[in-house]
Amino acid sequence: MRIGVLTGGGDCPGLNAVIRAVVRKGTKAYGHEFVGFRDGWRGPIEGETVPLDVQAVRGILPRGGTILGSSRTNPFKVEGGVQRIDENLQRLGVDALVAIGGEDTLGVATKLHERGVHVVGVPKTIDNDLNATDYTFGFDTAVNVAMEAIDRLHTTAESHHRALIVEVMGRHAGWIALHAGMAGGANIILIPEVPFDIEKVCDWVESRFESHYSPIIVVSEGATPAEGSMTLAAGELDAFGHVRLGGIGGVLEKEIEKRTGKEARTTVLGHIQRGGTPTARDRWLATRFGLHAIDAVHDGDWGTMVALRGTDIVRVPLSDATSELKLVDPELYAEAEVFFG
Repeated sequence: MRIGVLTGGGDCPGLNAVIRAVVRKGTKAYGHEFVGFRDGWRGPIEGETVPLDVQAVRGILPRGGTILGSSRTNPFKVEGGVQRIDENLQRLGVDALVAIGGEDTLGVATKLHERGVHVVGVPKTIDNDLNATDYTFGFDTAVNVAMEAIDRLHTTAESHHRALIVEVMGRHAGWIALHAGMAGGANIILIPEVPFDIEKVCDWVESRFESHYSPIIVVSEGATPAEGSMTLAAGELDAFGHVRLGGIGGVLEKEIEKRTGKEARTTVLGHIQRGGTPTARDRWLATRFGLHAIDAVHDGDWGTMVALRGTDIVRVPLSDATSELKLVDPELYAEAEVFFG
């Protein structure tokens, strides 16, 4: 069997570990042949490939990013995109695809499966918001990067008596903010699932200063104010219809200074959370996902995604993974609220 592998959406630590495991086991255990598609779904659309054999994946386990490249290309928004994928898979003799990606990449994989394309999915998102799996690889690395930044900011906050705001990734789900904020001892955590009241945030800030300590505020990029309490500017859309986020930290900075008279500064971690070498946990999880994904391909279990349940890797329908997002439970957020202010 000739199998195509692609990585779509934002890069994240652990992608190369998945690729390595798929190719190593697929070649050694099953005798399959592999081809890498460049830059997410753009590769199958354009027919752009790279060799993908055991030699190509040597030494890539600790590397961040993806050796295949990535993009946010949506074949269903490209004229003739889906038809070109069908034609290129047939021309290249590709019998099946392993699609490694998040909500958008696997959403495309789900639609292609419904059209008869043989595809197996591997969940990837540092936001940890994919349904049907307990965790996704890349999330642990992002949380550790954010936690280390928070640890470092505590000292400068105290030295300068400032409110420091840390903006982390999390478009729809606040998993990174919640985990990193609690681990780093943040005094306020704001997530997309719970619209915040700016007056209450300022009360917490002033309460912290009154105790002779400086507040650390961790905010997800997708966090929004309660209706009527603040105004946010709308951003442009990407190929999947998502608003390009970023900037909530700066807005909070201005509002806190205006309402409390206290100095505030914002640190936007941005793509730092995506880059660099993956943690041991992410390498372990990504490798296991890759091993089980090639098993699903070999079994012809099309339209499935590998998922972590407890300590087991199971297969779930792709549609289950993409039908809805996995959001932070209000009870988990309530645990963190004990430390606010």
